[in-house]
Amino acid sequence: MRIRAVLAVAALAATTALAACSGDTGPLSTTATQPRTDAVGQAPPAAKKAAPACNPRASLRPEPGGLPSPGDMPAGSYMRTIQERGRLVLGTSQDTLLFSSRNPFTGQIEGFDVDMGRQIAEAIFGDPGKLQIKVIAYDKRVSSAADGSVDIVADTMTANCERWQDVLFSSIYYEAGQKVLVSKTSTAKSIEDLGGKKVCSAAGSTSIENVAKVKTKPIPVAKAVFGDCLVAFQRNEVDGISTDDTILAGMAAQDPYAKVIGDRFTDEPYAMAISKEHPEFARFVNAVLERNRADGTWKKTYERWLGDFGAAPSPPKAQYDK
Repeated sequence: MRIRAVLAVAALAATTALAACSGDTGPLSTTATQPRTDAVGQAPPAAKKAAPACNPRASLRPEPGGLPSPGDMPAGSYMRTIQERGRLVLGTSQDTLLFSSRNPFTGQIEGFDVDMGRQIAEAIFGDPGKLQIKVIAYDKRVSSAADGSVDIVADTMTANCERWQDVLFSSIYYEAGQKVLVSKTSTAKSIEDLGGKKVCSAAGSTSIENVAKVKTKPIPVAKAVFGDCLVAFQRNEVDGISTDDTILAGMAAQDPYAKVIGDRFTDEPYAMAISKEHPEFARFVNAVLERNRADGTWKKTYERWLGDFGAAPSPPKAQYDK
């Protein structure tokens, strides 16, 4: 599926109204609602207690013997609980074009992340349609997985050591990184060329912190959601937007006068989040990802949603330490 401008226009309304979903800073959120923010020159948040050192890419090794047959999940496992319920509950957003956004023609939420959830459902039921999508705010991704509000979260979510304290992560299924979006008339080649310029990102995100760390000192402008950043950019209130390249690609698809420049200046490995109470489910998900890397499913999923950006890269190689 190629990017369609008309789809993007409708998605813009969604991005404006709803919380975006990249790199939120913290581990387990304790706030009920993220306040709207419109801060210029936002200082980095107060230093948080550092999480124990870890390899955030290393997950739980799949069980030996391969995947159980669809519809025949092991007794006593969380997969059997899901099977008996009759649907897998996926937590995701509806405003991240290409990864999880609402199709204005069908009303369905679709994208790369949603397909990750459908592939897990297919492995459990033999039917990818047995999926219930629950829209969650970006600052609820960790808590929703931790408290069992959803079975799994796939939502452009970076695996890091802080979050590993609260949830389990699958193996890495997508490698993203932070870039910057500017006007097509801009001469900037990277975020370093935006020193003294206003660069927008979501309040409370790791992205806004990273903007503040750039040596040439662009001026961070924090908005409540990334959709607000795009509106501010289109009103010439800011000179650029900086966050994960995946989200910027969706924004560029919505705005023909925008372009994404420069190399990634951070690493954002995406993984699916699962409650710590269900390690067998994490091992099952990793087995599904292993199979999909090997049989070309991952490549087909990339081509379906991200093929406009070039040939599919090799899928991220799984790392295990448990």
